[in-house]
Amino acid sequence: MEPASRSTHAAEPGLPGAAAGHHSPVVSPDGARLAWISDLPGRPRVHVAPLPAAGPVDLERAVVLGTGDAGGPQPDVTALSWSPDGGRIAVQIAPCGGDRTRVVLLDPAGGPPEEIAPAAVAVTLGAWSPTGGRLGVTIHTDTGDPASDDYGAGTACLFDVRDGTSVMLGTGQSPVVQAISGDGRRVVLRTGRRGERVLELLDLRTGARDRIAGGPAGAMTATARFGAVPGTLWVHTDADREHAALLAVALGPAADHRIAPARPVAVRSGADLDAVALDPAGPRAALVWNAGGRSEVEIADLRGGRTQRVPTPCDVVGNVTFDRDGTSLLVAGHGPGVPPHVLRVPFGGGPAVPLLGGAPVPPAPPRPERVTFPAEDGLRLGGWLHRPQAPTGAGFVWLHGGPESEERPGWAPLLHELVARGVTVLTPNVRGSSGRGRAFAALDDVDRRPSSITDVRAATRLLASVPGVDPRRVVVGGRSYGGFLTLAALTRFPELYAGGVDICGMSDMVAFYTGTEPWVAGPARSEYGDPRTDVALLEELSPLPAAGRIGAPLLLVHGEHDTNVPFDQSLAIHAALDGRGAPVELLRLPEEGHEVHDRHTRARANGRIVDWVTGVSVRPG
Repeated sequence: MEPASRSTHAAEPGLPGAAAGHHSPVVSPDGARLAWISDLPGRPRVHVAPLPAAGPVDLERAVVLGTGDAGGPQPDVTALSWSPDGGRIAVQIAPCGGDRTRVVLLDPAGGPPEEIAPAAVAVTLGAWSPTGGRLGVTIHTDTGDPASDDYGAGTACLFDVRDGTSVMLGTGQSPVVQAISGDGRRVVLRTGRRGERVLELLDLRTGARDRIAGGPAGAMTATARFGAVPGTLWVHTDADREHAALLAVALGPAADHRIAPARPVAVRSGADLDAVALDPAGPRAALVWNAGGRSEVEIADLRGGRTQRVPTPCDVVGNVTFDRDGTSLLVAGHGPGVPPHVLRVPFGGGPAVPLLGGAPVPPAPPRPERVTFPAEDGLRLGGWLHRPQAPTGAGFVWLHGGPESEERPGWAPLLHELVARGVTVLTPNVRGSSGRGRAFAALDDVDRRPSSITDVRAATRLLASVPGVDPRRVVVGGRSYGGFLTLAALTRFPELYAGGVDICGMSDMVAFYTGTEPWVAGPARSEYGDPRTDVALLEELSPLPAAGRIGAPLLLVHGEHDTNVPFDQSLAIHAALDGRGAPVELLRLPEEGHEVHDRHTRARANGRIVDWVTGVSVRPG
């Protein structure tokens, strides 16, 4: 097994995309150490270091924990959770940067890792029991009948880390063990397809199941935690409401299964609650709100007292956690020109103190401007406009993935590099994006998807009207679902674009369902359509059959280990264009999956994309 190693300061190439990031901080139960994920070694790894009482973490004292065999490449780390007894750190790893994730138990002192369910096709991480004796995990298989309703279902289990035994909790679409009660008797399990999540309370002794969140329509957001006070479940959800909020659910004794109606604790009109962290030392919660794309942090008194606004030290906050002394909050986030970093924010006032990273990467990009514009059917859309100091006339429409995601004013090295080269960038949030409530996020579901494609045309026309942009030099690009939208726009509105950049996007929706992982395909039916009944719609939406309409040069970028949107999706569109002599280039990333995890590879890929976009000729006509 690979031993633990000391963290080192790697030399940085001169590109913003190569800057190291730090995120997902977790404080040890005794408050003495900090674990986090960083790509400082090149790819994301688990780091552990003493948590200082003041000042930044000493990276020279940080230890990088090994997650696999010394003879092979170390898998990338995508999530971690410290056990309540302090003895283990559970990490979710992604071999080859792909979607067949594993769960490994690490010894914080550097002992050999222990893999959970090594024979399974894929394993995802859930919650610890309060004693640290059991861990929730989900087991996925690559078998099953694609024609069945439960295709892609996973099995949620409780794994006993002491003797290796496990208890099966149930199967369903995307099941996740959310929380385990202090007495170990009750478990909260989340299941459901995309946009249709529900939370159930399971009694491990009787097998009784009670739904606690998610009505007939389900929810987009559904998480839950047991607090320090027995008898209350804290639920973070948008079930039965437009925006995600924090609710309190009072639970009776396990024997009588009484569940009181949910009581709103923290609600904001028109704003989503992005993240919740409970204070292990008392009845407080840290709340992260999405206020028009930028984050706001506050501390809520869960006994019904007033909330306290905490100065938010970065534009976009990923997660927060309480320091164990109860005097400060650890905030992980990022901003324009500032890679993911972690700061300590004192409750009593005073400036935020950098713990990990936080230095801007030159050149500092201009702050993006929030813009709104009408869709072709009159729906109001929003986005962010990035104006260069010296525009060259080139414009770039960047489309995010998801589609249940949102473009926000954070760390975006590709966009920062484009702006530094004089490209004006627009990042629209077309219908189907998050951040605008459940109704807006559902406006692209299944047969409503064509309207999200025409939203791209509306965004393109807005960008073409910006001073300093030559309408004949607009390029469209995006990643994953944004790559699909890129191809769809190039085939439907070819007269608008001088070029396109498709990063791991879907070109054939029918083939996507047969080629992706079952646990991706099953939950996606509520978003894209059911391949059993909506084949005609999926074929109509697919850009590949209309590839003959693409006249502008196209750059394709794809990780060879991608099993979410399989690499074949880019090979197919490349073959269709190359076969008729159309200008197309394929940039293959041999060590990457759906995400590009190696920061040096990401920097090189960004550099090629920037060179390609700035080198595109003027569109004829």
